[in-house]
Amino acid sequence: MGVDNAVRPTAGGLDFATHAGRLAAEVQAAPEGPERETAFQHALDVLRERRDEFSEQSYVPKDYVTLLKKAGLFGVAIPKQFGGEPQPPAKFMRQVEAVSTIDPATGWVASFGSAPVYFASLPVETQRKIYAQSTDIVFAAGMFPMFEAEKVDGGFLCSGEWQFASGCKGADLLGMGLRGDESTDGKPVTALIDPAEVTIVENWDVAGMKATGSHNVVADKVFVPEEMTFVRGGEPSIDEPITRYPALAYAAQVLAVVTLGAARGALDHVNHVGSAKSSIAGGNAKGNRPSFKSELARAEADLRSARAFFYETTDNVWRKAVEDEAITTEDKTMLRLASTQAAHVGRKAVLAAFDLAGTGAIFAKHPLQRYLQDGLVPAQHAMLQDQTYEAAGALMLDLKPDIPSFP
Repeated sequence: MGVDNAVRPTAGGLDFATHAGRLAAEVQAAPEGPERETAFQHALDVLRERRDEFSEQSYVPKDYVTLLKKAGLFGVAIPKQFGGEPQPPAKFMRQVEAVSTIDPATGWVASFGSAPVYFASLPVETQRKIYAQSTDIVFAAGMFPMFEAEKVDGGFLCSGEWQFASGCKGADLLGMGLRGDESTDGKPVTALIDPAEVTIVENWDVAGMKATGSHNVVADKVFVPEEMTFVRGGEPSIDEPITRYPALAYAAQVLAVVTLGAARGALDHVNHVGSAKSSIAGGNAKGNRPSFKSELARAEADLRSARAFFYETTDNVWRKAVEDEAITTEDKTMLRLASTQAAHVGRKAVLAAFDLAGTGAIFAKHPLQRYLQDGLVPAQHAMLQDQTYEAAGALMLDLKPDIPSFP
């Protein structure tokens, strides 16, 4: 990053951490146990009623994010040291999967409840300040393209326009991706900012994942103190099970599990339709057709197999994190491989459901359109594309992967 010993600007600074805490403090998660489970079920019920609204307006509004906060989904990755109630990754991801079974795009936004695992590489005092008023902070980031920050006294001046800032309209804190260097081992740097200091460009015009509101974020010489920057996937500054769990692999997992939910929703729909007594044309019900029965069964088996691999690998690595055993490159590789497999098998299951549904599924308001348009997206993500299969295979053969920061 460039160096310029200019006078430190007065804009920005540590105040945004207090700002974030103040915003998050307005809503606290329900106590863990029956109350929190009731809050989660309420959030699911509301989502069934409002998912079309979210898609039409192209973002999940803050009032619904509040319901997810009350259900505890934005406190799952906060270390105990700061008053958090860190959850096992599998427990959190099953919740994201349940949300995605109703609306995958909202599941995508909910998945960023795990994002504070990245904060573990911030200085301890910075983390303490961020969590001082609340452990239910919503974080969103536009990591790419990565820009070169201007080094000034005490921090950096950040300028640029970042894409794909999913959930930015409901976030308490935003992150901007900066180009790393030798000191970061080539890994990108994230600068934390108050959303009030940037402009959100509402340009999210897409066919899939509409409700994620993944708009562009623009900053013009926003000052970020050095202590409010961290290396994405860098070494944590504190030691707890949640900070031992591989952060980059976790980031891939929470996106992949959205596809598992989308696939579940799609197959449940065609299963219900296939159980009807007759077809719209008056002939045998679709479920009585040999091709329908066999394709439904294959899709179900493939989805369950990918899901079992996904959660089995997650539980194995989490056990190591809890017991403070060494988490190996092989462990991380299996997490990434299971994530890619979940995204791609789930994608195929959604397409199989679409094929089984027949001509009716082409209509814009058909229930499967939600799962089709959203469920195909995660496998398109850089962390889950086909190339990650090749990277995993390279590591299995003790070769160097071509993807940076893999696994």
